[in-house]
Amino acid sequence: MKTTALITGAAGGIGFEFAKIASQAEYSLFLIDVNEVALAEKKAELSIMFPQTDIHIMVCNLAEQGIAEKIHAYILEQQLLVEILFNNAGFGNFGHFMETDWAKDQAMLNVHMVTTTHLTKLLLPGMTQRKRGYILNNASVAAFVPGPLMSTYHASKAYLLSFTQALANELKGTGVSATVLCPGMTKTGFAKANGNDDPNIKFNIASAEDVAYFAFSSMIKGQSVAVPGVWNKLSAFLPRLLSRNRVTNMVGNIQRKNHAKRVDNRQLAPELKLKI
Repeated sequence: MKTTALITGAAGGIGFEFAKIASQAEYSLFLIDVNEVALAEKKAELSIMFPQTDIHIMVCNLAEQGIAEKIHAYILEQQLLVEILFNNAGFGNFGHFMETDWAKDQAMLNVHMVTTTHLTKLLLPGMTQRKRGYILNNASVAAFVPGPLMSTYHASKAYLLSFTQALANELKGTGVSATVLCPGMTKTGFAKANGNDDPNIKFNIASAEDVAYFAFSSMIKGQSVAVPGVWNKLSAFLPRLLSRNRVTNMVGNIQRKNHAKRVDNRQLAPELKLKI
């Protein structure tokens, strides 16, 4: 029986690139995404590229209560041997906390924290019993600093960082490792999805393929924290050099400029409001 890599948020970006790498490493795939059309297209693409790979897909909203149990039930029904769990799905919500939509905030917190934690809880016993497995959680360099105008996003990523580091310590000697991936800006649909598709910082943007390769390599090596790129490593280290309050102010200033630009764009092109 082939071992399986379960990847959430697999219909694009880092998740899809990671799926290609896992296929090359001779893993079967269990791909999950909320976008039914995109997921079907990516499955077809992978089937052409890797005809020997068994591919399971599930269309579901990871923000739904109890969704982890439904995913686990499918795994048991199909007798999948999940060796890699890549909790990759995520999105942001940009704006002042008082003004952001609570339903979107709550959905984001459920995806980043609740479902990620629950899936890990359900799949970890099998991994430890087999004495082999990998937990990979996709956080962000945002995990290292508070983020005004993206307060809940930064906080949820800080949770993933803390949770994964603690889990990695608990799993020592079990044959199972836990790695938290903390990428910076990456060429995916993330910025546009969170309403900040024209950020001021446009350098140091990595490709999804490069980040996925770095993630897979770091996971196999058993690294607990994986930060790709020199600039991102510096960003992660910055709170150790400066006070937390000063770093928060720096991040807030950058985000306020992004917010002002977004407002200006809407005022200049009201007919494009739905696209911005």
